[in-house]
Amino acid sequence: MGYMMLMAPCYVCGRTFTSNPNRVPSVQRKHPVCKSCMEGINAKRVALGREPFPIPADAYEPAEEGGG
Repeated sequence: MGYMMLMAPCYVCGRTFTSNPNRVPSVQRKHPVCKSCMEGINAKRVALGREPFPIPADAYEPAEEGGG
């Protein structure tokens, strides 16, 4: 059994981070966003009375090879 991870720059802050390529939140299709930026975005959304974007629990963990 193997694992895979995506290593990419955050679309918002530009810092390189790792994530599950199948579960990481993204904007405008395939532009991944790091956990820190997603938490900041969601805090602003909640302050504006909007629903936060969902962040899957395994979004920033390795993915099982061939799985989700």
